[in-house]
Order: sequence, then C-alpha cells, then structure tokens
Amino acid sequence: MSGTFVGMPAFPTAAREALADSQLRHNLAHATGTIRAKRARVVAEVPDWEELRLAGAAVKERALLDLDTQLVRLEETLTANGATVHWARDAAEANAIVASIAKTHAAEEVVKVKSMVTQEIGLNEALAAEGIAAWETDLAELIVQLGDDLPSHILVPAIHRNRAEIREIFRSRMAAAGRPAPSDLTDEPAVLAAAAREHLREKFLRAKVGISGANFAVAETGTLVVVESEGNGRMCLTLPEVLVSVVGIEKVVSRWEDLDPLLRLLPRSSTGERMNPYTSTWSGIHAQEEGPSDGPQEVHVVLLDNGRTRALADEVGRQALRCIRCSACLNVCPVYERTGGHAYGSVYPGPIGAILNPLLKGVGHDDQTDSLPYASSLCGACFEVCPVRIDIPSVLVDLRAQVVDAHRGGVPKPEAAAMKGAAYVLGRSPRLSALERLTGLGMRFARRFGPTAWTGARDLPDAPGESFRAWWQRTDGGRKDDA
Repeated sequence: MSGTFVGMPAFPTAAREALADSQLRHNLAHATGTIRAKRARVVAEVPDWEELRLAGAAVKERALLDLDTQLVRLEETLTANGATVHWARDAAEANAIVASIAKTHAAEEVVKVKSMVTQEIGLNEALAAEGIAAWETDLAELIVQLGDDLPSHILVPAIHRNRAEIREIFRSRMAAAGRPAPSDLTDEPAVLAAAAREHLREKFLRAKVGISGANFAVAETGTLVVVESEGNGRMCLTLPEVLVSVVGIEKVVSRWEDLDPLLRLLPRSSTGERMNPYTSTWSGIHAQEEGPSDGPQEVHVVLLDNGRTRALADEVGRQALRCIRCSACLNVCPVYERTGGHAYGSVYPGPIGAILNPLLKGVGHDDQTDSLPYASSLCGACFEVCPVRIDIPSVLVDLRAQVVDAHRGGVPKPEAAAMKGAAYVLGRSPRLSALERLTGLGMRFARRFGPTAWTGARDLPDAPGESFRAWWQRTDGGRKDDA
C-alpha cells in the first residue's frame, strides 16, 4: 500500500527539494507540455467554447446554491432505485461505513475505480487496518500503489514517473501483489499496459466488492456517473456483487440535461479528447423477473461532507466546489510544472489544491495547509483554462488574507513585524525622511554581508544618488528644471 501525505512539510520546503530533482522536472515538463498541446488543439475546434464554459459553471453553481434540496432529492431517487444511502460527516465515518460493508460480505480484498475522494479520506489505509486489501485498477494508480508512492496529479497520478521507472516497479513489485510481470517485460507503453491488464484481470474476476467515486450525481434520476479512459472502471462497476460509491456532496447536479455541457467540457480539458472512451452511469440495482440480474446485487452510496459545507459557507471560495477534476489548471501552472504534485502535500495538488485544501480543512491550524495559498505566481493561467470558470487567483488572494487574519495576535511572524514597521515609518513624513537618508547605507550593508532571503533570488539594485523628496526640495518641485 502507498503511504499518505500526513506529516508533509510546508510547500516552500517541499518545493525546494523537488526543484533539486532534475529527472522529476524533465518528466513533468514533458508530460504537462504534451497534455497542454492536446487540450489546445481540441478546444480550438469548438467555436462556442467560452459559452460552453459559462454553461458548465452555471450548472454547478445552481446545484451548489440549492445543495440541501438537491441532496435530499438525490437520496430519494437513489433509494427508489434500490440503493442504500449513507451520510458521512468526515473521513472517519465514511471509512467506517465502507469497512463495515466489506466485512459484512467477508471480503478480504476490494477493487477500486480511480477515485480522488477515497484517497482524500485515506480509505485504502483504513481498510488495510481492518485486514482488507484495496487494489487500485487505474493504470497510473496501480503504478503509484505498487511503487509505494503518492499520487502527484489529478488525472495522471504517476506523471512524475517515466516508463523506465514504471518497468522497474512492475518487474520488482507485481509478484508480491498477485500475478507477476512477464520475464521479458520491456518499457514500451503497450507492453507495460498489457502486463497491468493481465495482473488486474484475476483481481476483477475474484473480487466480491467494488469501490468507486463519481464524477457527477444526478438528483433527478438517482444516477451516478464515472468517466474514464481504460475500461477498468467498467469492470469494477459491473463484475463485483457489491458496489460501494463514495461521493462528495458537491458532485450533485440537478437534472439529466445538466450533464450535457459538463461531459463536453471534461474530456477536452483533461485528456485532450473529444469524448471519454468510457462513460458509465448506474442508478441502483437492475432487477430481472427471472434469472440472475446484471451488475451488482447490492449498491451503497456514501455521501461525504468532510469540509465541503465549510467551503460552501465561504462566499469567495465556494466556487472551488464547482471543480470537475479535469486537471487543466495543473497542466498550465508554472509552479506545478517545476515542483510536481507531492510538494502540495495532498491528493489535490496544483492550483485547485492550493485553494481546495485550505477551504476543506480551514486555515490557521497547520503550517502545511497555510502555505498552499502562497504556492502561486498569480499569473491567472489557471482561470483561463478552467472549464467551469473557477477564479482561482481571486480565491488564492482571499485565502492569503484569511491566513494572515488567523495568525493575528501573539508573537508576530517576521513578515507581520516588517509590515508593522513599514506602517510606522510611512505613517509620518519625518520618519520616512529620516529612513530615506539611511537607504544607501542599508543597501551597502546588504551587499557586503551576503544575500538575505530576499536578495538571494533577486538582483539588488544600486541605491539612488538622492531620494525623490530631496530632488523635489532641491528643484522647488521641478520648476527650476523647467525654467
């Protein structure tokens, strides 16, 4: 089983370590560049792309503003379709529900569709503590799991690995988890995919319980939707006798028609495809009058909060709950491209993670979460590509203010002390005038005694010959120069 992000350092520390890894930076630059180019090509084919973005944003916003009503309606329609609905306030409750279902069916292992929400709550680790092995079936997630690694991207969790590294993981780790890799395994992508397919097939056929998330949940029909590219999700959703879907409450949309803009926006923004190879929908149990039914005989849906109502209460930040997990913001972010996803210390990396994690967890509790709103240059590229128009830069700025407010009182941090000092100096003209006379001396001191945290990464300009105030007084407001 892979590790967890618990105990990760604050972003500046983690980013500094990542920046020193030249292989990581090469892998990231190649992968994100390829995905960016694919996305740009297919988006350019849509003449009304901006109108489509507005429609997608409106669908999600309407559902969020009426979330309580839509969730009750979703529960009613799911129950009418034969599903059992559970409500979980946090990760502990959700994990306990899933573990109880698995133990009720004496399941010693489960197969999983790629699901960020189950990674968010640490479901694999919780099941392992109960003696239940949770097997990831998405190719990239399988690579991460076998490598005892952590995901670093929303769409491509193993984006930080190249194919030679993947071959070595398969060759050395597959046998301990089930069917071993072929002895003649090469690093050709098709060969690696075939090895993963053979490894997973026995798990698909053996598992009693499948676990999924959902990209969308339609309140009107009680339908859950998963989109994926490999077909592993279809196997997990149809072969096991029991299906458990863990779904964040923000995934709900009101009507079936609301899926139209979202299913057109998502594939182009994520994989650079015109449509998803596999779009699976299910609405409870399919019963037949005679003979065995198709698909799972028992369906459970766990509706998870885990900080989402906290985020919903934030008038600026609530727009982050529109996120459809496309990863477009990661692929254009200059910070993510250079540091990778692990530096963010969460299953949600990149620009969306920099706002979603503080919104879900709250600020002022730990340095790692508080550092994330600063993991950005505020260049705005993330907003330009977001299919549901989340204004990530504005939310980042607002969260920075919240972080500062959360630390008011007590011993001030160096930055806060510097700002107070600046306010004192700038508050009175004589103070500013006195400090200006010391500017040159201070800059010469900085040059002589080495770089500071500021000048270590920036050029320190020469001190001006005289201040603007002195020039103004010397020239009588510039009028002498005009004479």
